[in-house]
Amino acid sequence: MLIFFVEALALYVITWGLWRTFRGRLFKSALDNIAGPPAKSFWKGTSVFPEVFNNNAWEFHREMAEKYGSIIKIKGLFGKTDLYVFDPKILHHILVKDLYIFERTPQSIKINGAVLGEGLLGTLGEQHRKQRKMLTPVFSIAHMRNLGTFIPMFYNITYKNANLILSQIEVMSWMARTALELIGQSGLGYSFDPLTEDAAPHPFSEAVKNLVPTLSKMRMALALLLVPLSRIGPPKFQRFVVDILPWKNLHEIRDISDVLYNTSVEIFESKKKALAEGDEALANQIGQGKDIMSILMRANMTASKEESLTRDELLAQMSTLMFAAMDTTSSALTRLLYLLATHQDVQDKLRKEIKEAKEAEGGDLPYDKLVSLPYLDAICRETLRLYVLSFPARQDIVLPLSNPIKGVDGQEIQEIFIPNNTNILISIMASNRNPELWGPDALEWKPQRWLEPLPETLIHAHLPGIYSHLMTFLGGSRACIGFKFSQLEMKVVLLLLIESFRFSPTKKEIAWQMTGITTPIVVGSKPEVPQLPLLVERVA
Repeated sequence: MLIFFVEALALYVITWGLWRTFRGRLFKSALDNIAGPPAKSFWKGTSVFPEVFNNNAWEFHREMAEKYGSIIKIKGLFGKTDLYVFDPKILHHILVKDLYIFERTPQSIKINGAVLGEGLLGTLGEQHRKQRKMLTPVFSIAHMRNLGTFIPMFYNITYKNANLILSQIEVMSWMARTALELIGQSGLGYSFDPLTEDAAPHPFSEAVKNLVPTLSKMRMALALLLVPLSRIGPPKFQRFVVDILPWKNLHEIRDISDVLYNTSVEIFESKKKALAEGDEALANQIGQGKDIMSILMRANMTASKEESLTRDELLAQMSTLMFAAMDTTSSALTRLLYLLATHQDVQDKLRKEIKEAKEAEGGDLPYDKLVSLPYLDAICRETLRLYVLSFPARQDIVLPLSNPIKGVDGQEIQEIFIPNNTNILISIMASNRNPELWGPDALEWKPQRWLEPLPETLIHAHLPGIYSHLMTFLGGSRACIGFKFSQLEMKVVLLLLIESFRFSPTKKEIAWQMTGITTPIVVGSKPEVPQLPLLVERVA
């Protein structure tokens, strides 16, 4: 049975790959006149994907954007012609105006759905709209400000973590623990970590930490496997196939998904019981019933049948929320502390702003004063530059360009015809660092830029990003629903740590890997182990 299935799957992949490869050579595409880097990997279908999706692809992305501009033709898997874009008008059409035409790739939806469940990252269309409508009020500014719960909770967790800091710490693991506890208590009303020095890591923490590195090892293979597998039989059969395939990395993904699901079920049932018992039972839980999932579950109980979420959808939101909030926030905080450690003048200026604000307030800052600290805000904005996402066109469409480009034939192109099923990779990093919009210093880390008037070219570009002319959190109905929540976490942690400690670099060389979520490694160590050692000393 196993041999038959493996042979059938291999035949499907080979046939599909050969058709893709030869179709690209036999039939002309409307995109052939767009310039792009030559493919180097014949065995992967004359694809440049190995260069685009590479842990050390920073220089490749920078050079590609500089050489070919904001609309680039790249050869995808088996020679399929895809587009790599950061043109503002095209971004607006993809994320806002023509949203119904562009969807996430089936591969990414299937991977997210298989690992995290059918939550926001694993659904499309009406199901996604319904979930987003239910979740949006929970993440509103008014909710975070008026509840008065998140800020004290964030302060307490960060104070507890700060008490454990020694003369040298491994920042990545500490920020991961902090981020997990922040989202655990405020998001799920659950404590994963006592934040003591000798505490054993919670299985959920280990699962989330290992998810992205494990997925990055098998990105191409999963893209080929999951879509055809999802069309064969019921979920039980699909699980059976995963279990019997002799594939270590696939089994690691399976085990990680099981931990996420089982932990979510445990928390969900506890919360469901407390909701049924009334306000007193909720008040005795962590978060006192004001955490995100308690509020969501209450809202779901009163929603109409058409708008309410199923049990599986609620469970999927829990896994999605924890994954999205823990890894991204801890990665951003790690990068922020590294930048502050290597820019002591910026760190000193931030510390001065924090101390003056707390002295004026006479203690911890409330929500409005915390989020409005100008230099803290500028540092966070300047650091948030990440990711490449993919959206395939679901029907033919003609898209206008912000500025004309020159085709391979030397002719000027003012609009592009995009055939059905063309994958479009949005380069958030290239958009955020586009010198035509941000100026000649776009590649420099300069928090001061946010305290001065932004370039007119940037303002007039009308980027669709939901956050400060940046595409980091996307835009439209695909914008990150929790971006304000994430910023609040980051600012509380930075405020308390920088107020009390000075961070400095060690003598170890640090490199940053482009693994979907940017992670640091010590050069010469195992790449699979993200780490950032920093020297720490208390300040008066």
